[in-house]
Amino acid sequence: MGVTGPTGPVLDRDEVDRALARLGAEHEAIETSLLALQDHAGRRLLEGAELTGVTKERWASAEASITLLWAYFDAYTDTLRTAREIRSRRRWSSREDLAELTELLRGPSVTVAGGTTATANAPTLAGTGRLSEQFTLEQLVDRMNDLYASSLDMVVAADAVWSALPARIDLLAAELQRTRQLAHSVGVRPGEHPAGDDLERITRTLTRLREQVVSDPLAYWVPAQGSSAPGGGRPDTTVYDRQARALEDVRREIDAVLTVRQDAEKRLVRLRDLLSRADRTLAEARSARGEVLAKIAASEVPAVSGPPTALQEQLATAAEYRRHAQWHRLSPLLDSLEQRAEDELQRARESLTAVTAPLAVRAELRGRLDAYKAKVARHGLAEDPLVVERYDTARRMLWSAPCDLRAAEQAVLRYQQAAAELLGARVPEPGAPADRRGEA
Repeated sequence: MGVTGPTGPVLDRDEVDRALARLGAEHEAIETSLLALQDHAGRRLLEGAELTGVTKERWASAEASITLLWAYFDAYTDTLRTAREIRSRRRWSSREDLAELTELLRGPSVTVAGGTTATANAPTLAGTGRLSEQFTLEQLVDRMNDLYASSLDMVVAADAVWSALPARIDLLAAELQRTRQLAHSVGVRPGEHPAGDDLERITRTLTRLREQVVSDPLAYWVPAQGSSAPGGGRPDTTVYDRQARALEDVRREIDAVLTVRQDAEKRLVRLRDLLSRADRTLAEARSARGEVLAKIAASEVPAVSGPPTALQEQLATAAEYRRHAQWHRLSPLLDSLEQRAEDELQRARESLTAVTAPLAVRAELRGRLDAYKAKVARHGLAEDPLVVERYDTARRMLWSAPCDLRAAEQAVLRYQQAAAELLGARVPEPGAPADRRGEA
């Protein structure tokens, strides 16, 4: 390489052969990539689609880039063919041939006509006033790699969205249609039930989403951060996933309505039983209150409310809904009635307990009096005058009407004290723990 030209040292024969072999392999790789891009399913879809939005803009640029790629490749091919022809003139290339080959292989020997770049909307000549553009083979390959990567990235992204979303949207739409038919059969309709309104909204959203995905797939593409590989990223399924979750919620609501339809009679029977028990318990409480007022003196007895007529009316409404198969209205009404009926029964029981509390106190005092009497009798002390007197006093108070519970309790306590003293045991003060050693 003693000779030097405008592009540097002139290549010798071996260097030329190696460069031509490398460029030939590179040519085959570029041609394979361009043909693959040309046959890519995503590119064919983009050519035939009615695009909108960002996809339309990017496809116009990518289409121009692909056109320019082929123009560059043709120029690359012509230059490589010329170099091969020069090298094939002689087995031992002359110095003039080697200088010419060096210029072709290393110099700005590739010329791309301005008409081609202008047709392809190439930005390289825009505003320069030049009619052509020159590259070295190395520069041309770098330029082709950049154009190929950006074009392939756009094609792969669009194809990935089209491959992922429309089919999933169609499957969800089919499931939506089945759900709508089921909803209609159980009375879940728009304007009558919130789930029916949700189905209409999901239908509109899915229809609009599919139209947008088909016409503007890149609007639903999320590029991978920091990725340089073409097509790095993923389809944006946010809207689709939200509608899928909403449809699942509607399906659960309809399942609940179906469950209501299957269990409606059983639940209505149980409700009637709950309200009947609450009514009977309140009647018992009212009766007990009259008894307490007649038998217990100086005692505050709470009032007892009337039967739950509002719940009975709503129960009748629920039965009407069942007769007319209005399951979507029956479901929330039964849920509300079941809880309120349970609360009503609990309230009735608490009312009965509160009303009968004085009778329970009297019964406890009677039991305590009889228990001490039995203890005294077991020890043969039942005839003691003080014990007999105090027992008779306490019994008379407890078995007379109206009974003064406070006085009766004091009488029972005095009897206990007398019995305890007689038995030799100490009776604890009121409220203190009982000492049962005497009983033992």
